[in-house]
Amino acid sequence: MTGTTRSSGGLDDRRKRLLFRCWHRGTREMDLILGTFADAEIGLLADLELTQLEALISLEDPDLYPAFVGETRLAPEFHTPLFERIKSFRNMDKSL
Repeated sequence: MTGTTRSSGGLDDRRKRLLFRCWHRGTREMDLILGTFADAEIGLLADLELTQLEALISLEDPDLYPAFVGETRLAPEFHTPLFERIKSFRNMDKSL
């Protein structure tokens, strides 16, 4: 997979920005983790979850990636149900 498989058509501006930012992280591993989740779920996220996603993607990849692979734990304000949902989603895709 080289990038998004989802069209941004029909998404509001906030979701479009988040979809783009999830696929353009800076490291391929984080592109795949966040981008594939965003492709599948961005249209379904509630406002609170969008806010939580914005907070997560404000973190740098070297801080965020180890939390997704279980090497470190995020600060409590970032360790949200959405983070756990993304982590579970990532674990379902063995290619990441």
